[in-house]
Amino acid sequence: MTSTETMDEARGAAGLVRPDDLAAALQTPEARRDPYPFYARMRHESPVHRSAQGIWYLTRYDDVEVALGDPRLSNDRDRMTRAYGALGGDLKAFSRLTDRLGRVMTNTDPPEHARLRKLANRAFTARRVEALRDGIQHIVDRLVDEAVAAGPSMDLIEAVASPLPLSVVCELFGIPPEDRPQVKGWFRRLGRLSEDIDKSEAAIEQYEAYLARLVRRRRADPGDDLVSALVATQAQDDRLTDSELLSTCFVLITAGDETTTHLVGNGTLALLRHPDELARLRADPALIRTAVEELARYDTPTQAIVRVVAEDVEIGGQTLREGELAYLFLAATNRDPERFEDPDRLDLSRSGNRHLSFGNGPHFCLGGPLAKLQAEVAIGTLVRRLPHLRLADGAALEWRTNPLQRRLNALPLTY
Repeated sequence: MTSTETMDEARGAAGLVRPDDLAAALQTPEARRDPYPFYARMRHESPVHRSAQGIWYLTRYDDVEVALGDPRLSNDRDRMTRAYGALGGDLKAFSRLTDRLGRVMTNTDPPEHARLRKLANRAFTARRVEALRDGIQHIVDRLVDEAVAAGPSMDLIEAVASPLPLSVVCELFGIPPEDRPQVKGWFRRLGRLSEDIDKSEAAIEQYEAYLARLVRRRRADPGDDLVSALVATQAQDDRLTDSELLSTCFVLITAGDETTTHLVGNGTLALLRHPDELARLRADPALIRTAVEELARYDTPTQAIVRVVAEDVEIGGQTLREGELAYLFLAATNRDPERFEDPDRLDLSRSGNRHLSFGNGPHFCLGGPLAKLQAEVAIGTLVRRLPHLRLADGAALEWRTNPLQRRLNALPLTY
């Protein structure tokens, strides 16, 4: 640890961070271990906070909920690229990625977004997602069997949480088994976009080229998979271009991979740190659905999402100007005492749990229901099958450095 990091950590832990440093404090090692005290201070002192870089940080539930549905806060790729580029430094380099990702559905605004999302919604209907439960259970049982056979310890991220969503999406979209190791490599790079811009750009290009080949194969030889279903939809709707078809496949196959992985990881860690709640779930497995909602609220993998101001807008007494970036801290809203009673307490039977972990409004996370279903099956299976599950002795947990995410590098467990 550098001397600067040590000083920042000490100031943050002592509650002595100056108002201008609130955003910078989220970069400290202390905040990486536990960002929630920092969010609490920001909500109290500066809930609509402009960082030294000129980025707005929103941390109150009411402000973020409104912002998620306000068309003046845009998700448009071109605006996002210009906004990051204007900031300079590392963030200017990151603008290359926002441009390279192209006009995928998640990087568009209404009405274009609504048209593309209508197509994607057909892939993730409630009935289609629930029909996957038995298949997900089979995959989880296999992964747990393999981990137990290799026992008596495992890294949950590597053994179960990471391969699970990849296996599910490959089955759903008909990605052949022989292609899956390569796809896994791309997924891992996409989950760490900002860590090496050049490698990330190369991974995006290779992944897009692979999907284009997959679409061509399904057009020539359709199967019982979602890529074939999307190709068939294009034949019925001539407004859907080849580029839009490809970008929709990109979003649907990629969406939820890292979110699901770390919903399982963060959720399992929270249970192990709250043995009374873990015992409740073991005694009453029917709690699993509300339990996953609470685990998603308590320590969401997606700490914040990014918007760019398309038109001047006033939020919380502050004026956000056109072209500025806004970070909407979903994790901070999920611990807002104005919305949640005793928000820092984990309560697996919490009612009225309208957390914002999967967003809200027109960009509500399309893969959210599938991510939650996988977490239900994975966490429920671990709790049921491994009654002595616990953190490995001396385990030192390392969190990734991106403050917009809450993701463990590994979760060492014994059982």
